[in-house]
Amino acid sequence: MRELVVAFGLFLFIEGLLYALFPAKMKSMLKKLEFVKDSQLRSGGLIFAVIGFIIIYYIKN
Repeated sequence: MRELVVAFGLFLFIEGLLYALFPAKMKSMLKKLEFVKDSQLRSGGLIFAVIGFIIIYYIKN
């Protein structure tokens, strides 16, 4: 459970850093996101989730 909290903290840190360093770029990116199809977002999210799981699996074992 502790590792999950650390991972969430790292996620918030990286996300916050991106918004702090590149606010205009982040706004632009979010506006472009509106034109991406739901199926593309779902596929991309699933791919990143699987890659993340594989990375965690190999690091833990």
